[in-house]
Amino acid sequence: MMGKYLGQIVFYEDRNFMGRSWECSSDCPDMSSYMNRCHSFRVMSGCWMVYDQPNYMGHQYFFRKGEYSDYMSMWGSNNWIRSCRMIPRYSGSYRVRVYERDNYMGQMMEMTDDCESFMERYHWSNGCMSCHVMDGHWLMYEHPNYMGRMWYFGPGHYRSFRDYGNMRFMSMRRIMDSWY
Repeated sequence: MMGKYLGQIVFYEDRNFMGRSWECSSDCPDMSSYMNRCHSFRVMSGCWMVYDQPNYMGHQYFFRKGEYSDYMSMWGSNNWIRSCRMIPRYSGSYRVRVYERDNYMGQMMEMTDDCESFMERYHWSNGCMSCHVMDGHWLMYEHPNYMGRMWYFGPGHYRSFRDYGNMRFMSMRRIMDSWY
């Protein structure tokens, strides 16, 4: 069952929660009208995806409740947050169909739990290339064991991961209700 959950995140212009701040409680495709830069933030509630480009583009990162006084050193980058998306709280069952190739081709597996490695579980050396998320919210990773760059996928059809920079996903996990 999907329910609305109000999340809150506070962004700061400078490291260590200094400088001008801006509080956000919903998706924001372009933060430039609120802040010139962002070097630290606090997730007060909810789970969030933040992006280093406007309109939910570029690299994306998942954060849950906590303080991030210098997140850029964690990223190993000097790009700051340009857009953010709140992940709705979800407490129902999880179900996704993953496909070995684009356009729902090749082998298909229906999953209801996390997968540390598509290679180990299904012997897919190229990972997952398309999916249909029927229930829940999921994070997919470019490497096994939930490593490397990640992408958020909510309910919907994703015919080709080439749209995400020609990515091949090698592991995935559910965004659990207990994370909020």
